[in-house]
Amino acid sequence: MPKHIPHYVAPVDETPVAEIDSVSLSEKPSNIWRDAWRSIRRRPLFYISAVIALVFIAMALFPTLFTQVSPTQGCTLKYSNAGPQGDHILGFTRQGCDIWARIVWGAQTSLVVGIVSTLLGSFLGVLFGVFAGYYGGWLDSFLSRVGDIFFSIPYILAAVVVMSVFSEYRNVWTISLAIGGFAWASVARILRSEVLRVKQQDYVSASISLGRSRFSTMMSHVLPNSLTPVIVVTTLNLGLAMVAEATLSFLGVGMDSSVMSWGNDISDAQTTLRTAPMALIYPSIALTVAVLTFIMLGEVLRDALDPKARTR
Repeated sequence: MPKHIPHYVAPVDETPVAEIDSVSLSEKPSNIWRDAWRSIRRRPLFYISAVIALVFIAMALFPTLFTQVSPTQGCTLKYSNAGPQGDHILGFTRQGCDIWARIVWGAQTSLVVGIVSTLLGSFLGVLFGVFAGYYGGWLDSFLSRVGDIFFSIPYILAAVVVMSVFSEYRNVWTISLAIGGFAWASVARILRSEVLRVKQQDYVSASISLGRSRFSTMMSHVLPNSLTPVIVVTTLNLGLAMVAEATLSFLGVGMDSSVMSWGNDISDAQTTLRTAPMALIYPSIALTVAVLTFIMLGEVLRDALDPKARTR
């Protein structure tokens, strides 16, 4: 006859199992964006770069908040390359125009070109990358080869050619098309690799099994869960697009000389670098700070949206 072994059960009041296994319904479920925000808000670099970026955006949208001096009217040759005096805190250019006013009003051109060209490049990159990665086959081969062609062409060189051909239409939209139309290949490559990873997930297979079309599954599940690296790259590309605009203007194939931009001011001041270097240094500093700001934002976003980086 088997021996009976008594079992001891602890009293419920001494074993708070309910408290250990209970789920707090008041807490919001975690996701990648909420975890990213928790990581970002602990980074002083985020607040520094965000404040500087907001200052540049406000400068582009509301330039009269920063200066009441006209950047074009009132230019007097008697103040040519003169130093700071009165309301002219940074001095004057070779044409006798206020340097600070031209920096403030030039921010509008640089930011608009950077934003428009970045949005265009990101749109083309997302369009090519998601279709190539999700559908695969001959479509992937074709789109990938097109991307390789554009990737092998330096977009600065391509933009120089485009702006030279359309020299009569040297405006914000033309230069944005010249930059963004050739800078999308890197975004497409990054998104394609991410789509190849995401489309293997179980929720994608479940969506197709439930009768949803492949295109609907791609748009509702695959694409939203693949955009994280694209957001980071877009932030970095914004600063690079501003550098490209300044480079084209410096080479004389960018914005028209009558348009205020940091690249035009740097180009105009290069001839007086030895006698009046500050006319070149000040817009160069503005361009450097703006580009560095968006690069820092991109670095913070990359670390926050990367779980491995958050763990480190």
